Amino acid sequence: MKNLKSNIHQGVSGIRKILLLMLAGVSLAAAEKPNVVVFLVDDLGYMDIGANNPDCFYETPNIDALAKEAMRFTDGYAANPVCSPTRYSLMTGKYPTRVGATNFFPKGGGAMRSGKFNPAPLIREMPKDEITLANALKEQGYATFFAGKWHLGEDEAGYPQHRGFDVNIGGYSAGGPYTGNKYFAPFKNPEIQEESPDGEHLPARLAKETVGFIERNKDTPFLTYLSFYSVHTPLIGRPDLVKKYQEKAKKVSGKEFDKITTASGKTGKVRILQKHAVYAAMVEAMDQAVGDVVNALKDNGEWENTIIVFTSDNGGLSTSEGWPTSNLPLNGGKGWVNEGGIREPWIIRYPGVTVPGSENDDPICSIDLFPTLAAAAGYETKHEIDGLDLFPTLKGEPLGRNALYWHYPHYSNQQGIPGGAIRMGKYKLVENYEDGSVALFDLEADIGEKKDLSKAQPERVSEMRGMLHDWYKEVDAKFLQPKGGNEPWRP
Repeated sequence: MKNLKSNIHQGVSGIRKILLLMLAGVSLAAAEKPNVVVFLVDDLGYMDIGANNPDCFYETPNIDALAKEAMRFTDGYAANPVCSPTRYSLMTGKYPTRVGATNFFPKGGGAMRSGKFNPAPLIREMPKDEITLANALKEQGYATFFAGKWHLGEDEAGYPQHRGFDVNIGGYSAGGPYTGNKYFAPFKNPEIQEESPDGEHLPARLAKETVGFIERNKDTPFLTYLSFYSVHTPLIGRPDLVKKYQEKAKKVSGKEFDKITTASGKTGKVRILQKHAVYAAMVEAMDQAVGDVVNALKDNGEWENTIIVFTSDNGGLSTSEGWPTSNLPLNGGKGWVNEGGIREPWIIRYPGVTVPGSENDDPICSIDLFPTLAAAAGYETKHEIDGLDLFPTLKGEPLGRNALYWHYPHYSNQQGIPGGAIRMGKYKLVENYEDGSVALFDLEADIGEKKDLSKAQPERVSEMRGMLHDWYKEVDAKFLQPKGGNEPWRP
């Protein structure tokens, strides 16, 4: 485990950083306490925004415009292929495996899905003693705000307002907008005390609350964490936008689905063509909400003193539950440790540091959000975490990361195979937890993970697998459990 103190700004003198920010027209006060806005989108795939995909079926003009004023990461990841673990990592800077948060947290103590074997043991909430991003920034004098999906435990004592956020609008145990009229008011969300007028759209309401918080707190440093319920199921879009994309879809031809082998060994299907009108409507409505918040920052004079982060919690949903999107050329989707399940949109705008419209291929991960924003706010982290402060790579220097790791010992709702992975440089090793088999891919030459190099490069496999297994021990990883007298593979 790495100590944040070794990863923050100690490698860059304070004088140098201040001079850099002054040259960019940012005041010393701003350099010390920049505002922070985090946009977290649920289930948004890497290929679901125009900035990453020029042929994207969905229209995301506001996100694309943000990317032109920010740094866009081509190799950004979630720490897990499903939501709750990644959300934990964003809040804490730690790999979720360290606490056994390796799958989404089921509601009501429900049993987890099994397959050939039983899944690994799972905790069902973010531990109460974790120091969250909001705790860290609040300690630095920040006003803190959360809106949208939380999904980090059922105990109300663990909701955002008890984990460092001054305000919580809509965040509780649910993994989606399942109450009331779902994406439309009345929402009947227990953490939205003032109900919207009938028919108001949820992403618009969350953006409006975020804008209001910014306007009320522009004289103090603030953290706003807008965690959209969009674009998670249920697949429901604004009627005007659905109609727009139904017409657009008529002009898109080609094969929509292909076959995949699921965790059960059966044949399933995967979407390979973007043309789902309802999903497209959901993406665009989310994009409009992002635009509302960005415009509020500009209108209130906070644009040049605000760090903005835009990302998702896992890959696009392509293999089940309505098959709304295609992640091609990435392989798999949500619930899979392949690139389609873990590679995310990552856009970061750090005024005076990031070059507008720049592109960065350094591998980064959701574990890096906490140390990056904590350091920017002046918080000295004295506890151990896994993530790195991204400040060096944001200003164009190599990050120097050795490896990233994944661990998903479960049978996902999306038919993914229980497995783990390690990425070192351009290489990625994927390990199947049912039988211990591995596959090696050169992501630079084969982003679709089609050509297994494991037999051709046994020494690399041995090195990477050894590192992955050492990491399992370090984080006390748990694995599949016996079922029906059959013993699963163990590392």
